[in-house]
Amino acid sequence: MSQSPLTLIPANHYQPEPQGLLTLPNDADLSSVDLTGISVIALQFPAFTDGRAYTQAQLLRRRAHYTGVLRAVGDVRIDQLQLMQRCGFDQAVLAPGESLDHAQRLLALFPEGFYQDGPIPRAA
Repeated sequence: MSQSPLTLIPANHYQPEPQGLLTLPNDADLSSVDLTGISVIALQFPAFTDGRAYTQAQLLRRRAHYTGVLRAVGDVRIDQLQLMQRCGFDQAVLAPGESLDHAQRLLALFPEGFYQDGPIPRAA
């Protein structure tokens, strides 16, 4: 199995950083966000059916040229992980009850670097 570029974090092991972390609600206006000194941005998935954080990830990578870590938090289910990879997320905190082993096997099915129009944008 190849190592996935998406780092998976079980919900019961998640410890947010005390510094350099910016948590954005999924309705934040990204054009007004100051990213100076921010090394990790946590994007919210308040519900499995709410996909606004995918768009935020794309905008942060492509328009804001953000090169830090993008982390998915909230109601993160294993069937969302492939799309998270494609949108530029680096980390995903799995929702309680989601199997880390199952998630790792699922991501291993796809080759590293799989992205819709070129290499996956990653943190520098």
